[in-house]
Amino acid sequence: MKVVSGKFRGLNLKAVPTDNTRPTSSKVKEAVFSMLSPYMVDGNALDLFAGTGSLGIEAVSRGYEKAYLVDKAYKAINTIKENIEKTHEETSFVVMKSSATDALQKFKTDGVKFDLVFLDPPYRMKITEQIIKDMVEQDLLNDGAVIVDETDYDIDLSDFDRINLLKEKNYKDTKVALYQFGG
Repeated sequence: MKVVSGKFRGLNLKAVPTDNTRPTSSKVKEAVFSMLSPYMVDGNALDLFAGTGSLGIEAVSRGYEKAYLVDKAYKAINTIKENIEKTHEETSFVVMKSSATDALQKFKTDGVKFDLVFLDPPYRMKITEQIIKDMVEQDLLNDGAVIVDETDYDIDLSDFDRINLLKEKNYKDTKVALYQFGG
């Protein structure tokens, strides 16, 4: 697993030593960032189920100022920290061992808002729809923020007129959808 592009391009990243983490494949990661390129800005990125930290590290590599990497598993947190050390830019990252719900509450309390959000929870959880709704209700998204949802199921955000589907693509059993907040 490597960083695909940007200032950390080619950096080898360590995988989480467990079967519970499903890292985003290099092919899917490259496709996601290709889809994202017209919407990329600087600012804050959030990888809410970070696993290895690969997506957040890729975001900083491509110009985001800071990436918040959240996972609740100790092995994942240790792997994220090891991967961040390899960048030699530890101040560009915030690592949190937390559930998604608790992390969102902390961001609300601290007044942190995001320009790019990666949601790639374990597929069996089927919670991305609720997380997106929580982020909107808690005012955690800057206008124009892009949300990347990587799942194996469809979600319904029709109740939220400020969330618009930008793009959607399937890669075998993985579905990637890009949404934009604003308006």
